[in-house]
Amino acid sequence: QVQLVESGGGLEHPGGSVRLSCAASGRTFSSYTMGWFRQAPGKEREFVSAISTSGRNTYYANSVKGRFTISRDNAKNMVYLQMNSLKPEDTAVYYCAARQGQFIVTARGYDYWGQGTQVTVSS
Repeated sequence: QVQLVESGGGLEHPGGSVRLSCAASGRTFSSYTMGWFRQAPGKEREFVSAISTSGRNTYYANSVKGRFTISRDNAKNMVYLQMNSLKPEDTAVYYCAARQGQFIVTARGYDYWGQGTQVTVSS
């Protein structure tokens, strides 16, 4: 079992940056593929980024590629999402998720979820 707690959201200006963190409990964190998803009001939850168990492989949605960077620290049971060049369309609740197995983009394929952290991008 893995418990996930996100932090780092808030109100940001367009073009700004924010770093989201996700703290995971459990001794087997390094065996989980970790992902970030987001959900805007009235929209479905969508894939943002994912990282393999070792951290060597990373994956991004086209909408964030080149602007967001995912990373993990298995020694600290942490995963991060560095978000740069923020746009108003990045406004959403951002969720950290974990699954055992290969990377996938489908939200229902992830077994554990955090409570989410709000990111609002507005001038």
